[in-house]
Amino acid sequence: MKTFCGRANPTTGAMEWLEEDENYDYHQEIARSRYADMLHDKDRNVKYYQGIRAAVGRVKERGEKAIVLDIGTGTGLLSMMAASAGADFCYAIEVFKPMANAAVKIVEKNGFRDKIKVINKHSTEVTVGPDGDMQCRANILVTELFDTELIGEGALPTYEHAHKYLVQEGCEAVPHRATVYVQLVESKRMWSWNKLFPVHVECEEGEKIIVSPSAMENCPGVPSVCDIQLNQMPSSDFTILSDVATMFSVDFSKPVRSASTSYRVQLEPVKSGKAQIVLSWWDIDMDPSGTINCTMAPYWVKSTSALQWRDHWMQCVYFLPNEEPVVQGEEVSLIACRDEYSVWYKLQKAREEENKAAVCIESPVCRCQAHLLWNRPRFGQLNDQNRTRQYTKSLMKVLTTDSVCLSISDGSLLPVLAHCLGAKQFFKANHLEDKIKIIEARPELLTSSHLEDKKISLLVGEPFFTTSLLPWHNLYFWYARTAVASHLTSSVTVLPQSASLHMMIVEFQDLWRIRSPCGTCEGFDVQTMDDMIKNSLNFRESKEAEPHPLWEYPCKSLSDPQEVLTFDFRDTVPEHSLSTEGSVKLLRKGKSHGAVLWMEYHLVADISVTTGLMQISNEKGNCEWNPHCKQAVYFFSSVIESETLSDLPSAVTYAINFNTKTGEISMDFKL
Repeated sequence: MKTFCGRANPTTGAMEWLEEDENYDYHQEIARSRYADMLHDKDRNVKYYQGIRAAVGRVKERGEKAIVLDIGTGTGLLSMMAASAGADFCYAIEVFKPMANAAVKIVEKNGFRDKIKVINKHSTEVTVGPDGDMQCRANILVTELFDTELIGEGALPTYEHAHKYLVQEGCEAVPHRATVYVQLVESKRMWSWNKLFPVHVECEEGEKIIVSPSAMENCPGVPSVCDIQLNQMPSSDFTILSDVATMFSVDFSKPVRSASTSYRVQLEPVKSGKAQIVLSWWDIDMDPSGTINCTMAPYWVKSTSALQWRDHWMQCVYFLPNEEPVVQGEEVSLIACRDEYSVWYKLQKAREEENKAAVCIESPVCRCQAHLLWNRPRFGQLNDQNRTRQYTKSLMKVLTTDSVCLSISDGSLLPVLAHCLGAKQFFKANHLEDKIKIIEARPELLTSSHLEDKKISLLVGEPFFTTSLLPWHNLYFWYARTAVASHLTSSVTVLPQSASLHMMIVEFQDLWRIRSPCGTCEGFDVQTMDDMIKNSLNFRESKEAEPHPLWEYPCKSLSDPQEVLTFDFRDTVPEHSLSTEGSVKLLRKGKSHGAVLWMEYHLVADISVTTGLMQISNEKGNCEWNPHCKQAVYFFSSVIESETLSDLPSAVTYAINFNTKTGEISMDFKL
């Protein structure tokens, strides 16, 4: 049996369906899963164990048998905790078959075969009774069904069903309750991920301002949460407008309702400003008294010494439909609406209070299309005035009054910039309607009639394409440039004129955990899971790099950045592959967790933009990364640790190959 997977083709910029081995999906799921991250989350594991011990103890004190239902068991960890805490029997439910098989092995290896039954079903399909999956209803409900937004993985409908059909009334639940917290802030940086700011263009005749259409300005955006590592957001990037408030909580020991509803909380602004953003996180109490608590609170709410790094649960950024001025001391109502899987917010002033009944439950819908075309980092990139300035300066160097331009990029402002700077005629592949012509044709299907029989004297691109996942996927610009070669003048100027691939060896502060084997977790042997992840990572003949926004994941450089490949856009894509081999010298002591790779685009001779390293900020090697792009991370299969410079392996050798037929880059590193 084969499986079909959708993947962007970097040579055509299009989504294509590729036939893969039937195990491909499964290996991707395991290799990219967050199981390792969860097993490394000491705080979560310790608190769950404490909560489970206490719940089993309370049931035993009542003279009852402790029957546990563990929904979404994964490795079987929480069931094994319950069995070791004295539970009489555990039903461990896991819908993902390979994971359920692993749980069976792990449970057996740890000696709990007689105490734990792994059920490979969705919990809503589980039956109870003498001939059912469960002999009887459970009196302890243990789950870990949460995501950063708490309810995004379907926790509410799952709990609702479990209380109706799988657990006894008045059961114990671990966690016992979850509470969602909110804080109102103003933040130009975060707001720039949601709205297009006016673009200031310096031209010879003075400054011109490009403004977004009112439909975009007034659009409420999309309801999907923006989940980030808020602990990496410096306090200088936002202004707190309210104290932290409790938005709502859910008691998991009682029947849960998943139907859409809304909650309201009164906030008294502690400062006047523009309310733009609701920051949100949650905590879980593992016991009824709330003494065993696991929180996602960010650094300014909780002392930093107690912060536990985790990537499976982060913090939420919600954008209000529009920014609202608030005045210190003048109360406002914050309304949270939710359906089964997501939450969204709106702010109400006191004068609007009369409409209390008319709280909107409708989820916001993007009306301007921009929020459907551009993701949050892309909004941030388009709002980056420094970046715009580099393109403006470059365009001014190459534009002439009779330039005929063709722009190839997705949802780009380059055509408008070029027009402001005086391009005579501009064709935009893919408003100034009479000045900028939008051609809805793929580059290889471009005809002279599209271009009104003119030849292109200036070809421009950022380049940016929505289908790109890894930094080098934007090299699609080179393939598009090759496809339109017959429409270019012999002296055509291409901007950017070239690109280069750069690389650096790094030590991650925390990100290494997502790939690090766990061995034992709270005294339980989970080696089977480590082997499973390793096997899935090795499923591909060569390991692949994966995209991560490194501004959220601190690391330090162990080597200097190195340019490894160059791509000349002034020429067409060559027939042969581009390959390079070499070594990169290690300069600092530390753990070589992996290599980071990124692209730099050389717009004109002396102006470049980077998608990766902005600077190495101090002698310790701390790195500052472009916040609008994901960088490529290649994790080494073994980590070399050097405590002193004398025992440093002198270098890491690499072999990198750019296959011009597929547009993909393969790489190999040896420590």
